[in-house]
Amino acid sequence: MSKPSKTKVVKTPILLRKSSVPQSFWANFTQTFKDVFTDKGVLLMLVIAPIIYGFFYPWPYSSEVVNHVPVGIVDYDNSDLSRTIMRYSSASPQLNTKRFLNEQAAKEAIWTDQIAGYMIIPSGLEQQVLSGKAASVSVLGNGGYFLLNKNVQMGFLQAVSTVSAGVEVKKNVAQGAYAPTAVQNTQAVPLQIMPLYNQTEGYGAYVVPAVSIIILQQTLLIATAMLISTWYEQRRHSTSIRGWLGRIAAISILSFTVGCFYYGWTFELHHYPRGQNMLGSLLFLMIFCPTVATLGCVFGLWFRLRERSMQILIFSSLPMFFMSGYPWPANQLPEILQILRWLIPTTPAINTSVQLNQMGASLSQVAIGFYALFGLWLFYFILLLFMRKRTQSKQPSLKST
Repeated sequence: MSKPSKTKVVKTPILLRKSSVPQSFWANFTQTFKDVFTDKGVLLMLVIAPIIYGFFYPWPYSSEVVNHVPVGIVDYDNSDLSRTIMRYSSASPQLNTKRFLNEQAAKEAIWTDQIAGYMIIPSGLEQQVLSGKAASVSVLGNGGYFLLNKNVQMGFLQAVSTVSAGVEVKKNVAQGAYAPTAVQNTQAVPLQIMPLYNQTEGYGAYVVPAVSIIILQQTLLIATAMLISTWYEQRRHSTSIRGWLGRIAAISILSFTVGCFYYGWTFELHHYPRGQNMLGSLLFLMIFCPTVATLGCVFGLWFRLRERSMQILIFSSLPMFFMSGYPWPANQLPEILQILRWLIPTTPAINTSVQLNQMGASLSQVAIGFYALFGLWLFYFILLLFMRKRTQSKQPSLKST
């Protein structure tokens, strides 16, 4: 029997062919649109999530003005004047009064959050007023809740001022003054408070326009990073510089449309100040959206995993908001944060948007914000080119036997 002949097997590496990735601007532009609308996760973060936020986020602030704040009154005088002060305080729409026997009981109530503040009417108040001596009452509030504390102070101030003015009028009339003249002389310089920009003086009109920019930034950052990371996993991320510009343009147009939804509908629905400089606001969006989209591309190439984009970026919203200098004075931040905060788009973006859309600032007045955003876009794009070159050089060659 003849022996079977041996055949020598030679293993040769076979390079797997990459998926064809378009290189032109318009090919990447249209392909990005297709990928966004076929990727449910990216579509949810880029378009659907900010629209849902626009409906539901402003609702807790819908009442705008806080009324019927629970407060306490400690009356040590027990006179007609003190009872008049209590009656006027109870009639105030800002206050919901409750009487306490002593200050210690009122303190315990404020410590247990039963009341937001209290007023002390000292003993001998009426006697001091009738004798023409200077008299005062004490108002104490919980500074931990500044909106409630404001209502406590203003509500008691208005009640005491009204009673004080009535006492002054009666005193002048008793001295022979004509009643209408006595009323006019009670307040020689009439006080008229006219808020310029936040007409309702509500918290929602203050915070929602600023937080809207955070919402636009974070949803755009996460969606873009998720999309680019997905392309990296599929080895479809490499393209030319024109191709990256096409991708950024497509993503920016979608985010710009959502931004117009906020400026044109959300603020209108909730009656926030808006549209003071609409052309300037649209120009702001045209710079802001590409800046954030470019940063999202950098993060996508850096993370390289789709899930990592959500895990890291979703927790950065609150620190970015406080570092922007809008809710907290920037000069109170540590020095290192005062420098690093200018690397985040929301630092110039929040103030620029509020000044344009809510306050009607001119373009020259917010020029620094535009220059900062353009400088950030240029910086992010240089980082993107560096990451593009780095990922191309480190891309592994896939082999099979």
